[in-house]
Amino acid sequence: MAKAIWNSETLAESTEYQVVEGNIYFPPHSVKWEYFQDGDRQYTCPWKGKAKYHDIVVKGKLSKNAAWSYPEPKPAAEYIKGHVAFGDGVTVED
Repeated sequence: MAKAIWNSETLAESTEYQVVEGNIYFPPHSVKWEYFQDGDRQYTCPWKGKAKYHDIVVKGKLSKNAAWSYPEPKPAAEYIKGHVAFGDGVTVED
């Protein structure tokens, strides 16, 4: 079971996930979307495509662009479509 935790709150938890370039990508149904807002970072990966970044807000505390996903990935990364990975201080346990 993998978990993503920030500010003492579990943001995602699942036994089903993908590992890509050392990051755990959680399926969309395992993510607690109520803690997410649109982020402002922009990045396009050469093989995954355009990333969508998310700010996380828990108990009034903000972590900017702390998560990302690929809503419309390139064909090579189709298997992570909509999955979410975390960075910027989020603890991910496997």
